[in-house]
Amino acid sequence: MALDYRQAAQEILDAIGGPGNVVSAAHCATRLRLVLADDSKVNQAAVDNATGAKGNFKASGQLQVIYGTGTVNKVYDEFIALGNITAATKAEVKEAAAQQQTNPFMRAIKLLGDVFVPIIPAIVASGLLLGIMSALSFMDANGFITLATDNAWYQILNLVSNTAFTFLQILIGFSAAKAFGANPYLGAVIGMLLINPGLQNANTVATEGVQQTYAVIPGLYSIEWTGYQGHVIPIVIACGILSFIEKRLHKVVPEAFDLFVTPLVSVAVTAYVTMLAVGPVFVWAENAILGGIQFLLTLPLGLGSLIMGALYAPTVVTGIHQMYTTIDLGQIATYGVTFWLPLASAANIGQAGAALAVALKTKDVKVRSLALPSSLSAFMGITEPAIFGVNLRFFKPFVAGCIGGGLGAMVASIMGLAAAGTGVTGIFGILLCLNQPVQYVIMFAVSGIVAFAISYALYKDPETAGEKDAQPASAPVSTASPKLAAAPATPEANGAEKTTKPEVLLAPLAGTAIKMTEVPDPVFASEAMGTGAAVRPTVGKLYAPAAGTVTALTETGHALGMTTSAGAEVLMHIGVDTVTLEGKPFTAHVTVGDHVEAGQLLMDIDLDAIRAAGLDPVTAVIVTNSDAYTKVTPHVDAAVRPGEPLVELS
Repeated sequence: MALDYRQAAQEILDAIGGPGNVVSAAHCATRLRLVLADDSKVNQAAVDNATGAKGNFKASGQLQVIYGTGTVNKVYDEFIALGNITAATKAEVKEAAAQQQTNPFMRAIKLLGDVFVPIIPAIVASGLLLGIMSALSFMDANGFITLATDNAWYQILNLVSNTAFTFLQILIGFSAAKAFGANPYLGAVIGMLLINPGLQNANTVATEGVQQTYAVIPGLYSIEWTGYQGHVIPIVIACGILSFIEKRLHKVVPEAFDLFVTPLVSVAVTAYVTMLAVGPVFVWAENAILGGIQFLLTLPLGLGSLIMGALYAPTVVTGIHQMYTTIDLGQIATYGVTFWLPLASAANIGQAGAALAVALKTKDVKVRSLALPSSLSAFMGITEPAIFGVNLRFFKPFVAGCIGGGLGAMVASIMGLAAAGTGVTGIFGILLCLNQPVQYVIMFAVSGIVAFAISYALYKDPETAGEKDAQPASAPVSTASPKLAAAPATPEANGAEKTTKPEVLLAPLAGTAIKMTEVPDPVFASEAMGTGAAVRPTVGKLYAPAAGTVTALTETGHALGMTTSAGAEVLMHIGVDTVTLEGKPFTAHVTVGDHVEAGQLLMDIDLDAIRAAGLDPVTAVIVTNSDAYTKVTPHVDAAVRPGEPLVELS
């Protein structure tokens, strides 16, 4: 039965409190994106059960309702018409969502996320190498191996392992200036200033003492002539000041002089303010915060770590976890290791164990199909699918995960477990703890087993609507999770002949093939839109995975849909949240209605532009009618080239 788009739109409009509660509305390739004036007016149960909706969740200040390719366009058109609402671009919706966030603390957390998320790959690379180098040195010192360090091979690795942390302020300066809306290259200059070789390296102060001070107000106030190696907050604050000055100068300086006057004055004034006041004050504040955290970590019997490990997952739900990178980096600079990362890893493993228990105990096939891959993803350190798609939905598993994470963190603290770097948790987190692998395994076991046991004991499949009134329906859903609604009727369900045929979808890009559950987007990771695979691209060219017809192409170019000649409905969604780039990185070579052959070039993609915007270009290849197949087999965890098998349909 065809979806009544007008009815679907009306149900959502009524559920969110009517058109008067809509601040802004737009849609992307798969979901309706709404910014609301008052969230308390939302009838969440009505949103959960809205006709045609495959789920919903709240993210980045937006209520996002999932409909799927093609359907969302038509529901959106009816939604706009019914409510007499002015259509908005995705950028306008994002801006409106940001304006809706009035909580200064949450806005600060979001800002820290915008600053640190883009530089995490660099930190992860250096952190992993630091862990490996540290482990090699440990084994050499204890006679397990003989390590030759007087060769180029070792020395180059040693250089790479230290580079990101040595010049961290430059990376943060560039990223922070961009987040504040300032010239990122001027932000990099401020970062260079704070670690300029003309300043005493902060890492030598503990052993050599402060070598030089300069008077600001003779007899009253002097500053220590030391660098800011290892300190992250001063450079962020400095870039905020830089942005404030630069934006105002652009408005008042004549255009003929703007090119050299604005950068000169912006950098000079920011330098004076930072070196004379901001730097000393915030170094003191940062040291006080780290001291407080370290005090909690040293409480008897690991009680402080127990509390932190238990509360870590709830902070993921609120988004506060974006600030934790600063804690890791601060501890590495101060102590040479981070005691925080093992706590985060324990918390993630706890949520993984809880979701695994749901997967093994449930009798609901659809719950199992979501819970199992979500738990595996969480064991790899990506917890959003498990938290939002499974544990929060049933709540008791979420609590079980928090308990397991807390106990695992307590054990980690008692054993003195520390990591050489940051950015990687879960199974691969052991690479940062190679000096203490046994302790890491013990922490892992405690977190996972405790969470699994409690979750398994407490979880029960919810009573379905069918058990209440003999009407087929899906289980209720939380506000944060994609709805596990019954799949759209397939031809077999209606008694018609099956129209799909077995085929193999080819990789549309060159890169690394990964599981759909590893995509850092809750909609795709939960497989609410359908199953398939994803590719982390290395070359910006998108090819047709099979012969067929182009059925959808978003105006922003970030998603392309096609129906293959064998009947598969395929959506290729390029990147996470790339809808906000308004089409700039994408150059399509086809239009809707075009027939294409397997391997035909569909689109050129500027991967550097996507990464420069701080976004992940991972591309989901989703079979949106996967329920029409008996088996969908992805070929993942390996490098692929265009034309090689990616998804087998049978």
